[in-house]
Amino acid sequence: MKMIIPQALVRRTITLSAIPDGSDGIKATLALMVRLAKNSKNSFAVREKAMELVADVPQKSYFNEIKALFEFIRDHIRYTMDINEVETVATPEQTLAYAQGDCDDKALLLASLLESIGHPARFVAVGSKPDDYSHVLVETRMMFPGGKIKWIPLETTEPVPVGWYPPDMPYRLVYNVET
Repeated sequence: MKMIIPQALVRRTITLSAIPDGSDGIKATLALMVRLAKNSKNSFAVREKAMELVADVPQKSYFNEIKALFEFIRDHIRYTMDINEVETVATPEQTLAYAQGDCDDKALLLASLLESIGHPARFVAVGSKPDDYSHVLVETRMMFPGGKIKWIPLETTEPVPVGWYPPDMPYRLVYNVET
């Protein structure tokens, strides 16, 4: 009997690697996310999706571009937890294909979409205690009237607006995509 393997299955790859426990593991995961975002911002699929999402936004309406990308991730990428006791990080292309992922997958996709159309992005791990980070979100930098530059939080796992930041999460670990 001849077996036929769908092309979609042939192209799937998975890389397993060990990461340390605690904050060193968070740092290793964030560093991986930065590498994946840098690669994926140049991906045809990612840029094509970003351009599709902002196609109806007036040109140079940067806040509305950010909002369109953010709302797509928040509203159309389902939050799904990782494998029990296993940290997984999906590429932005995988998250787009499955239309689901956890906070790091959604953040990675959003950062890649933002970067692909010129909006700087960074990952922010947040926690309620020092060196105990339990969540990651994206921030993007924007210039406001009067020339003031500000980083705007983009929380995609809750039904919240652009600019909302998780309460009681004063501890932050920031990794820029652009550096």
